[in-house]
Amino acid sequence: MPHHDNVSYTAMITAYLKNNELRKAEKLFQTMPDRTIVAESAMIDGYAKAGLMDSAQKVFDAMIDTNVFSWTSLISGYFRDGQVAKACQLFDQMPAKNVVSWTTMVLGYARNGLIDQARSVFNQMPEKNTISWTAMMKSYVDNGRTDEALKLFHEMPQRNLYSWNTMISGCLDGKRVNEAFKLFHLMPLRNAVSWTIMVSGLARNGFTKLAREYFDQMPNKDIAAWNAMITAYVDECLIVEASELFNLMTERNIVTWNAMIDGYARHRPDGEAMKHLILMLRSCIRPNETTMTIILTSCWGMLELMQAHALAIVVGCECETSLSNALITMYSRIGDISSSRIAFESLKAKDVVSWTAMLLAFTYHGHGDHALHVFGHMLKSGTKPDEITFVGVLSACSHAGLVKKGQKLFDSMSRAYGLEPRAEHYSCLVDILGRAGQVHEAMDVVWKMPECERDGAVLGALLGACRLHGNVEMADYIGQKLIELQPNSSGGYVLLANVFAARGNWDEFAEVRKKMKDRNVRKVPGFSQIEVKGKCHAFFAGDKSHPQVEEIYELLREKLLPIMHEMGYSQWNQFVPSWF
Repeated sequence: MPHHDNVSYTAMITAYLKNNELRKAEKLFQTMPDRTIVAESAMIDGYAKAGLMDSAQKVFDAMIDTNVFSWTSLISGYFRDGQVAKACQLFDQMPAKNVVSWTTMVLGYARNGLIDQARSVFNQMPEKNTISWTAMMKSYVDNGRTDEALKLFHEMPQRNLYSWNTMISGCLDGKRVNEAFKLFHLMPLRNAVSWTIMVSGLARNGFTKLAREYFDQMPNKDIAAWNAMITAYVDECLIVEASELFNLMTERNIVTWNAMIDGYARHRPDGEAMKHLILMLRSCIRPNETTMTIILTSCWGMLELMQAHALAIVVGCECETSLSNALITMYSRIGDISSSRIAFESLKAKDVVSWTAMLLAFTYHGHGDHALHVFGHMLKSGTKPDEITFVGVLSACSHAGLVKKGQKLFDSMSRAYGLEPRAEHYSCLVDILGRAGQVHEAMDVVWKMPECERDGAVLGALLGACRLHGNVEMADYIGQKLIELQPNSSGGYVLLANVFAARGNWDEFAEVRKKMKDRNVRKVPGFSQIEVKGKCHAFFAGDKSHPQVEEIYELLREKLLPIMHEMGYSQWNQFVPSWF
């Protein structure tokens, strides 16, 4: 361009911002000799959307003249940044407000969970249009207040397609399926989005067959509708139906492939997920972070995991946080704690999932001290622990025998982090006390905890403590409570029977066994598996069907058992009959 004037500068800045190229727009804006109100307002909007509120405010303060757009962009940015008070202050200072400004306030309050304040602003609006009505209605929908959303919807003087779709989606999210049916059939006009909302919403509510009927009735099926129906089948474990639909598609996108790969990964552990990843690559569709995370979490052996990891490096998404989190977990799952640590330490941006995954990896491999070390660094980094983090760190205290530390951390959950302990946390605390021989203190925890959280895992931990320390009387009481709570689960019966057997109380043992038989409760056999040369071998308790069974048992007797005894293994259940 031979001559740059204000029009060309403004056009280029606006174009850069539309393409999310803020830095290029900024560079051009800084060289602009005479800044226009349009260019300034566009830059405020660009900075605000990027969360750079200081830069947005700086441009705004330097403006000679402002307009509604510049004010509204700045207000919206402060709301998006969580600075509600600042946004309200600016709105009060606005010299002239229009329906867009008022609607921005409604949406801003709603985005920050302040629905009643949003409604108050909505009621004060001097004029309302369809967009402002829909904004208020959507605020109710997004916060699960379906009744109020419906009431507002029926009060609307005019509705557009977006209003109808939003309300139908809200009804389906709120499990108001009949209301959704009524609204859908009352719609004066439907588009592909309307049909897709019904298909995915019906499936989410368990009406997969009906969802398929609506899918088949669609006059024009877009790729989103196909993806919604395939995802519905996958979520219902109907892989054959999902595959049939997948094969009928003439066009597929990354969402389609991810849905099918996820389905195979979850429900068909036979290599189909990896096979479809290869087919996806042959279709010239590049896997993304989601694809690779699905593949990684479906790997069952070292060889498969290493192949998936290598592919993640090739496609360039190894450094993505969610993918690295999956690597930490999966390497830990196959026993390679060193690779878990490498994946963790390679992460530039660690989130709560990253820290928790590494902490759990150390915990499950018996490195309680390392797990607590990770927890300490997590807190120093400013990352707030969540409920799963505390399961890991309490388990670490249990394995390390750190009773006071565990109790202190348990107490800090609600006091310091606003997290209410759940059943799994109480189970960990009971285990901490039980392992330390403080069985009566563990029982106090169980009876003082909220009854709604007192599940089989908590009672099982207490029963395990009784078994460990030979407290037969208390074990009998807790075991009966556990059996009452979970009469169809073998866990309580087996734990209680093992306590009696270890003490030679065979009459009580026989009584527990009889209860199991009378109630037709079967014990699920325990098993281990190992990968050798790319092949997975499974070993069930008491199973002698493996062709090399003699060599295996000989190796166990000569090599493994002595090592186990050195590590403190006690064969407490040696008197339990093999048929139990």
